[in-house]
Amino acid sequence: MNQASMYDLTLSQAVDLITAIGTKRTVLVEGHMGSGKTSMLKMLAKKFPDHVPVYFDCTTKDLMDLGAPKVVRHEETGHEYLTMVPNEELGLHFDKPIILLFDEIGKKRSIIDAIRRILLERAVYGKKLHPDSIVIATTNLGAENLGDLFPPHSRNAITVVRVRKSTAQEWVENFAINAGIHHTAMAWALETPQIFQSFEEVSKPDDPDPVGNPYIYHPQAVGRTAFITHRSMEAASDYLHVMDKMDATTFQAALTGTIGLRGASDLTSYINISSELPSLQDIKENPKSAKIPASSSAVCMVVMRTLATLERSWVNAWMDYMVRLDNESQALFALAARNENYKHRELVMTNAKFTQWSLANQHLSTADKK
Repeated sequence: MNQASMYDLTLSQAVDLITAIGTKRTVLVEGHMGSGKTSMLKMLAKKFPDHVPVYFDCTTKDLMDLGAPKVVRHEETGHEYLTMVPNEELGLHFDKPIILLFDEIGKKRSIIDAIRRILLERAVYGKKLHPDSIVIATTNLGAENLGDLFPPHSRNAITVVRVRKSTAQEWVENFAINAGIHHTAMAWALETPQIFQSFEEVSKPDDPDPVGNPYIYHPQAVGRTAFITHRSMEAASDYLHVMDKMDATTFQAALTGTIGLRGASDLTSYINISSELPSLQDIKENPKSAKIPASSSAVCMVVMRTLATLERSWVNAWMDYMVRLDNESQALFALAARNENYKHRELVMTNAKFTQWSLANQHLSTADKK
C-alpha cells in the first residue's frame, strides 16, 4: 500500500468523521468518479433528521450563480445601497440547520474563493447559516485528470480526506441489495470483484491481468469512453430490469455504452447462466425439490435474487431451500442478511428456522467475508 492511500477511508468512515466535526469544520472528500461520494448527503440526512439536506452542484454554477444583487433603502437615512441575496441552493433561507454539500467543488476554481467564507465561517454575503449546520464538499482525485484542482490556500483552511472505492462485497451489502439493483448485476460483481479496482493499482491499463484491468477507468487508457464504476453498474442494472423490452442487439449496445465493451460482453455471458435458475415460485412452493443450479455462478445469482426480493411469507420456504445449497452459498446469505443496513434484516433475524440454522452453523455465519 502506498503512502497516498494508507489512510483512505470508507464512505461510512467519512460520514462518521463529518458527524463528529461537521458543524465546526468543513471536510472535503476526495474519491474516484462514480464511487458514491454524493450519497453521503443521504447518509448524513439519516443521522440528522432535523437538518435540511441541501445539494449545490458546482459543475453547473459560476461566480454569478452564488447570489444576485438587490437594492435596499436604509430605514433611518433613506439612502439606497446594494446588497447580495444568496442563491436558494445555498440554503441560507431555511430557519433551521442544514447539511450543505458542495459537489464536485474542485472543478470550479472560479467559485472556490467566493465560497471560502462558507467553508470557514458558515457565512456568505454577511448572512450566517444556522449554528448547527454541517458543510461538506466532494471532488474527484486529481490523478484522474478530470480538472479537479483545489488551490493550496483554500485546501489549508479545511480538512481533506480520501475515500477508497467500495469493494464488490461492500457495494452489494451496503447499497445494491437495498437499492433494487438487479440480482444478476450483484452476483456478477461478487464473482468479478476487479470491476471495482482502483486505477492506481493498475500499471498498464490494457495489458492482461494482473497488471491490467479492461473494465475500469484509467487516465492512460486512450479511447476507453465507457467503463465500470459503482454509478454505471447501477445504470447497467436499470437495463437488466427492462431487457425483455428490447432486442439483443439494442440491449448489448446499451450495456456497451454504459459499462464499456469488455464489461458488457462479460455481463451478457453471465446473464446466459440465468436459465439454470429455479423460479422464485418454485422455491416458494417446492423448496425441498426446487432445482439447485449446477454452477456456482448460478447459485450466487439465486442467493442475490433472494436477498433483494425476500418477503416474510416465504422466509421459511427459503430456509428449507437454502440448507440444500453448498456451505459457501449459505454463508453468503447469512452474512448479508446479518448486515445492519440490510432492509429485510428483521424478517430473517426473527425467523425461527434461521435462528436454528445459526445455532447449528456458527462456523458459517461468522465466517470471514471474502
